[in-house]
Amino acid sequence: MRIFSRRALSAAVATVSVLALAALGPPQASAASFYDPPSPLPAGGNGDVIRHETSTFYLDPIKLTKADAGVQRIMYRSTDTHGSPIAVTGTVLTPRSAWRGAGVRPIVSYAVGTQGEGDDCAPSKALAAGFEYEGPFIAGLLARGYGVVVTDYEGLGTPGDHTYVNRASEGHAVLDAIRAAQRLPEAGLPDDGPVAIAGYSQGGGASAAAAELQPSYAPELKLKGAYAGAVPADLASVAKNLDGHYAVGFLGFALVSMNYAYPELDIPALLNARGKQLFEQVRTECTVEAIAAHAFTQSSTLTNDGRSLVAYLGEEPYASRVAEQKIGTLKPAAPVLIVHSALDDIVPYAQDRDLGRTWCGKGVKVQFSTSLVPTHALTAVRAFPEAFAWLEARFAGLPAFSNCGLF
Repeated sequence: MRIFSRRALSAAVATVSVLALAALGPPQASAASFYDPPSPLPAGGNGDVIRHETSTFYLDPIKLTKADAGVQRIMYRSTDTHGSPIAVTGTVLTPRSAWRGAGVRPIVSYAVGTQGEGDDCAPSKALAAGFEYEGPFIAGLLARGYGVVVTDYEGLGTPGDHTYVNRASEGHAVLDAIRAAQRLPEAGLPDDGPVAIAGYSQGGGASAAAAELQPSYAPELKLKGAYAGAVPADLASVAKNLDGHYAVGFLGFALVSMNYAYPELDIPALLNARGKQLFEQVRTECTVEAIAAHAFTQSSTLTNDGRSLVAYLGEEPYASRVAEQKIGTLKPAAPVLIVHSALDDIVPYAQDRDLGRTWCGKGVKVQFSTSLVPTHALTAVRAFPEAFAWLEARFAGLPAFSNCGLF
């Protein structure tokens, strides 16, 4: 247990510095051809494995510590924002140690936080290279005996732009990753066992979206619960907070995502020369690169008419597309843990609390945990033990408690 505490501390330092090591850029984890889907896609259903290969998971970029797990890089079928079939890549990890809990080994679909827009930012590449900043949490899941699958989401590694913080695309990718892990013989994981979802920040949004979509999109999954930390549930609120922020590059990621998912919006047409340059630049950047290159940029300096991009997002046709990304309109069938700091400096606390209250109003068992740890990054680490304990209780079959009406 001590080794994971030390690694959690290391993760805090790495995250606070916004992954300085990642600025070097993770190398290609394998030949680029692995990430090129066959055209047309082979016939099949959501979650079917298209291809796979043996991979690795290192906890450090020097590659001194390798996870004690079998690792398979996968490409699987999923669906995009509009329900069209796409190929998504990811990583399936199976602990080498025997499962000692009740029943069969559970699977956790882990949704990573912000990685960037460039293909080299794909988590499957970062895990293999030892650059994945959420590696300590994933290692903690493996240490508890869970099978783990980590999606790359749409467009990270594979062709097209990454649909960053896109509710439907990310939710589909997270759920179909579980199906792929269950169907991959080489993983040796149960094909009908208990599953859970977890994620923080962008991953918290993906986890929350997947929990909402699961009853209709993947009703066969035996979902025991979803941990969703610092959920960007209302993108309009998040965008307002990010404009002129040190993490304004994340707003750039979201614009690229919206333009790719809804090309009719033609977002580049709103931008002046500087804005177009930033738009093209963030399409290839990972998290650290985007923060270093664009920190504190005011979006009003990027548009043709000097209005902020946030102002545009409040008007049609943009407002309705932003509204489609709002999390909380559907009802998860499984209990949910939400952890968020009232001192979060990136994702506004109030909009996540509103999400919890909305779900409570729909009858969902919500445990909402308020942290007073400063910064978005440090709260992720602070949430580790709480998330681990909550997931353990769900897999143990213990009752899920709710604090609805108390937050």
